[in-house]
Amino acid sequence: MAAVDVLIVSLGSTAGLRAADAELAGALRRAGAAVEVVAARAPRELRTYGLTDLAWAHAARGAARDGIAAFAPRAVVYSTVTAALLWPRRGAIRYDAPAAANRPGRHGLWQRPLERRRLGEASLLVAVDPGTLAETPRPHAEAIVVPIPVEPSPATGAARDIAALTYAANPAKKGLDRVLAAWARARSDGELLVVAGADLRIEAPGVQIAGRMAPAAYRALLRRARVFVTAPRREDYGIAQLEALADGCVLVTTAAPGPYAALPLARALDPRLVVDGGEGLAHALRVALDAPAADYAAHAAAAVAPFRHAAVDAVVRDELLPRLLR
Repeated sequence: MAAVDVLIVSLGSTAGLRAADAELAGALRRAGAAVEVVAARAPRELRTYGLTDLAWAHAARGAARDGIAAFAPRAVVYSTVTAALLWPRRGAIRYDAPAAANRPGRHGLWQRPLERRRLGEASLLVAVDPGTLAETPRPHAEAIVVPIPVEPSPATGAARDIAALTYAANPAKKGLDRVLAAWARARSDGELLVVAGADLRIEAPGVQIAGRMAPAAYRALLRRARVFVTAPRREDYGIAQLEALADGCVLVTTAAPGPYAALPLARALDPRLVVDGGEGLAHALRVALDAPAADYAAHAAAAVAPFRHAAVDAVVRDELLPRLLR
């Protein structure tokens, strides 16, 4: 088989990671590169973060070795730091957060020292947000910021008949408990909060479970929601919030730590709707429902313009690809 320009080693441990890797591959191809993607084979479930990361790192190493042998790439991009920990060949690292930030304490005991080495040895760091680099231990390799792109979904013409929507694929991390508590205090008769992203059993007034959904169905649901509410305890990127803004929802959120791409946008759009912790979330919900800022949706569309495909493709074409292949 002919050699390729770029091999992407995809950890693929979540649907979001798989989608982001597909987006990056597409952008590189539109820039004229020959690209192949190889995916780590999912290991069995393990009890701790440390063991889980080790198993995924071994799986990524195997995928990388097979991909390098099959495609003889000019450059290798490891998607996530975990995918790069046991790399068989030096390459670039595409990541949203270092283990030093999202694997605190004993959860990152073995990962952190090796991670510091990889972040220094990499041919290039491809961060998804400036906040990613702010959390990255120094000294580190040369870096570039390439966002995960987001586009508005097709307009459906549907009425905004859902008061609020939240996404809870990881309920604890996304602060679903705080969202539900705030909704119980904030809701008025007849208003509905829809919980998407996870098949949960919740029995509470004004709460409906949508469960896991295909992307198109979820985006159509966003088009019906007036407010997107979330209370993450940490946010490594927050694609759901960017999608909500792109589809015209008013964003209510906690000021979570992490490279939270939508947080500065939310603050600029309406600082009343960004709160510390769970306190104030109920009040912010009522403000969003009763007195949103004028022309919020139009301003939100402008705010997410740097995340749209055209803008990200330009960065990939003009900055990322030349650095990968130099």
